[in-house]
Amino acid sequence: MRHFGHVSPTVRKDLFHQEPAEFSGASSAHVLAAALGATLYSPATRPALAADVRKQAGRGVVSMVLCLEDSISDADVTGAEENLVRQFADLDGDATELPLLFIRVRTPEQIPDLARRLGRSVRHLAGFVLPKFDERRGIPFLEAVADAEAATGKARLYAMPVLETPELLHLETRVEALAGISRTVNSHRERVLALRLGVTDFCSAYGLRRTPDMTAYDVQIVAGVIADVVNVLSRADGTGFTVTGPVWEYFRSQQRLFKPQLRRSPFLEEGVEELRTALIEHDLDGLLREIELDRANGLLGKTCIHPAHVTPVHALSVVSHEEFCDAQDILRPERGGGGVMRSAYTNKMNEVKPHRAWAERTMLRAEVFGVAKEQVGFVDLLTAGLQV
Repeated sequence: MRHFGHVSPTVRKDLFHQEPAEFSGASSAHVLAAALGATLYSPATRPALAADVRKQAGRGVVSMVLCLEDSISDADVTGAEENLVRQFADLDGDATELPLLFIRVRTPEQIPDLARRLGRSVRHLAGFVLPKFDERRGIPFLEAVADAEAATGKARLYAMPVLETPELLHLETRVEALAGISRTVNSHRERVLALRLGVTDFCSAYGLRRTPDMTAYDVQIVAGVIADVVNVLSRADGTGFTVTGPVWEYFRSQQRLFKPQLRRSPFLEEGVEELRTALIEHDLDGLLREIELDRANGLLGKTCIHPAHVTPVHALSVVSHEEFCDAQDILRPERGGGGVMRSAYTNKMNEVKPHRAWAERTMLRAEVFGVAKEQVGFVDLLTAGLQV
């Protein structure tokens, strides 16, 4: 699979200076973590789940979570598990490439049980999402994933812990909670693909809910937790993990209190103003701003609960031609000794040593999401992705 693989080769050639690379479940964890993109969640109770997976794969989704936890009621868990087994069996006959599929469980005991019940179709399972992750709960969860991998003979089953407990939010317990999570994920580093943020749970602890006009970063108590998670768990010194962006809850227009956040100028070409209007009407201008703030704050990829959110996430993940030129210049072998230079676009300073980690992350993103041509912007990428 590849990002923008659902777009025709001719259109991709027009859009990309460097096209997104192909990857699969057998790719390195380093690549897969960066390539997750918009991870689309779906309740495991959906009766046509296999058809949903195929449909979303055809629309550019490369990672999905099939949820047995908060998205379904307690009374539906047994039926949802049975439905998952049936739907995976349905997918087992597919010759086409499926998205990376993860199951979000409630308890460690579900992990080896589900892996066993999936039988041959477990080959389509990339791993498990582990809710309300902390040091105490995390160890049995990660051990259960390892046991399931050994029992099924799969080369790798990954884990994606969700950081969402009150102890992580509360100031007096945050430092120890982060230290415990760090100890736990580092003891299973080869298995932890990425860390996910449960911002809805963070807000719940204080009875808060952000509006469509506000991003997670406007809720200061949430922004502080995100900053601390990145500080401890996503450092660029080789010890860090990929941390993904929080869910955007909105997908239908509501009465607005604030002006739209989406500038008009990128949409001035003929026929594109309607796209801006549609994005605003569906509250996606707030999503776009939050995606930009995610990356500015060290997050990559995003939890999504609606298919309409996928293409914006992927379009804003593509590396611009300007970013690519800067990263290339910084990483040239002859620059190994450091120094400073004017950028190729002659609009900024590139300082080799301080900007090196940024450049390395940018080149990894360029590998999996591609590099836009010089005159290609976000609107072009978004329009191409939405027209399929």
